[in-house]
Amino acid sequence: MSLFKRSAVSEILSHSGVVLSTLLIVWLSVLLVRLLGEAANGTIGPDVVLGLAAFSSITALPIILAVSLFIAVLTTVTRSFRESEMVVWFASGLSLKNWITPVLQCAVPTAILIAVLTLQASPWAYRQIAEYRQRFEQRSDLSKVTAGQFIESDDGARVFYADSPEKEGDELGNVIARVIDPQWLSIVTAQSARMEEQPNGDRFLVLSEGHRYDLKPGQAEFRMVDFESYGMRLESRDAGNTAETIRARAEQQIKARQTTLLFSDDNAESRSQIMWRLALPLAALNLALLAIPLGAVNPRMGRSGNILVAGLVGLLYMNLINLSRGWIRNEQLGFEIGLWLVHAIFLLVMVFMMWRKLRIKAPKPPATS
Repeated sequence: MSLFKRSAVSEILSHSGVVLSTLLIVWLSVLLVRLLGEAANGTIGPDVVLGLAAFSSITALPIILAVSLFIAVLTTVTRSFRESEMVVWFASGLSLKNWITPVLQCAVPTAILIAVLTLQASPWAYRQIAEYRQRFEQRSDLSKVTAGQFIESDDGARVFYADSPEKEGDELGNVIARVIDPQWLSIVTAQSARMEEQPNGDRFLVLSEGHRYDLKPGQAEFRMVDFESYGMRLESRDAGNTAETIRARAEQQIKARQTTLLFSDDNAESRSQIMWRLALPLAALNLALLAIPLGAVNPRMGRSGNILVAGLVGLLYMNLINLSRGWIRNEQLGFEIGLWLVHAIFLLVMVFMMWRKLRIKAPKPPATS
């Protein structure tokens, strides 16, 4: 390997590592804030936050790797032109097309890694995420109640707060609950609580020695009841069956489906998912090559112009892939065409830009008087 190729590969890998670590830190920061918010609201358990963060990072790695490689190649080529280093290499007989070999030496292993992630690791991670969330959803409301913490259930219709138990045999101590139904706003207090499961599988939170206060909003109607034992049904059979929830669950299921099973399915949804999984490694290769002519700038020009153009090109590329995916899912575009169409367009754009950079313009004829 020549000195030029060794230095180019080394610098691309160095920049790629820096960009990758930066993007991962930003991604994890945003993800942890969101997951901790869900844990505070009772949507997920605090004990699964780190697990969900790890599995979600695996699903995001393909895009992060592709973007990191694109930025690394772009900054390496741009720096070489800005600091007039390419003048030395041009004087040694090299040209811009000599960047293709070192860029491919970095891009091909990255694309293979992205393919492994999209085809194998990401579906497995999505299955683990679904399993974590499903296990928590199957837990009863009582199991989600933690002493000293407010917990919501049924999309905020019920809010529980409980102290630690004072008597032996009690599962919870002093309990206060707010319950909203179509007619009444109820506040329930009790000295202790336990869970009971009926033979038909229904679960009840049984409160002992307490009071219930019912208020009808907007009307002067109030009820107060003292009780020694009061049962509250914990689980709603109709919860989570809205059209939006069903659609979201179907999307998560197709993302978690194994690639081999997707190939055996004969429907548009599976074909669109296959297209997405195969598109990311191809996009990583195309973007890495496209960064070569995008980074070849005139040192006398502004420093941020090519970066802005490159960012717009990358966004356009990923948006067109998503658009093609939607067209395949809606059967508006054939799978065979949608799989390669966007990549072919951007490959032609890369070839055209390389040709523009490599061609030698004829000198202008001298002006005649």
